[in-house]
Amino acid sequence: MRAEDLMRIWMKLMVVSLVATPMMAQVQSPATGAAPAQAAPPPIRTADLCNAVRKLLDDWPQLGRYADANAALLPTEPGRVVFYGDSITDAWTRNGGTFFPGKPYVNRGISGQTTEQMVVRFRQDVINLHPQAVVILAGTNDIAGNTGPETQAMIEDNFRSMVDLARANNIRVVLASVLPAAAYPWKPSAGSPAEKIRALNDWLKSYAASQSVTYLDYYSAMAGPDGGMKPGISIDGVHPNAAGYAIMEPLAEKALSQ
Repeated sequence: MRAEDLMRIWMKLMVVSLVATPMMAQVQSPATGAAPAQAAPPPIRTADLCNAVRKLLDDWPQLGRYADANAALLPTEPGRVVFYGDSITDAWTRNGGTFFPGKPYVNRGISGQTTEQMVVRFRQDVINLHPQAVVILAGTNDIAGNTGPETQAMIEDNFRSMVDLARANNIRVVLASVLPAAAYPWKPSAGSPAEKIRALNDWLKSYAASQSVTYLDYYSAMAGPDGGMKPGISIDGVHPNAAGYAIMEPLAEKALSQ
């Protein structure tokens, strides 16, 4: 996150801490015969807040997330593919997907990440793993503004940087469409992202064609008329469930086989 975003988060958390502590002090035992009061949540500790902010500042791109897993991999492996992205990639198995059993595919998704963070860790989590291909699925958190406001041009530049880095290292690129979403549950203030997602996907498709890289269209198979997820294929309208990943897996395999 940017410094000003961290400061805003810090101030909000401090306000919550200052407000919550005296409120909890007012909780009293119920009178005799009265229904027992619901247990109050523990107060927010300033030390915990400091540690959380320090962790973000110390490793903004989260290079530490996969450092040990990367070191444990063989230097090379025939057919290795890195699936690179945010929570939609990160939670592929946790949300019910099978993540290509028997294939030498490596998951390097990190929940909440934007393309600017992914550019920073691209060498460690993609290039240094020597894959034959990388499947890049990102952009929805940029539209949500997870690390601050971004224009589409800024997001496009980050995709260009990742494609340039991959091609300079002889790694084949598959650019995946952003998945449909009608709203972001964690960021109601972002409004409806549907049109922005369509616009970014239009650019990704055009850019992939101009660069002779593969465009992987998840969107068309998963979007409803309103630009959100079709019913029954997600856990929250943004993240796929097992049925959603069952749609994505063969599409990804087809793109990689082209």
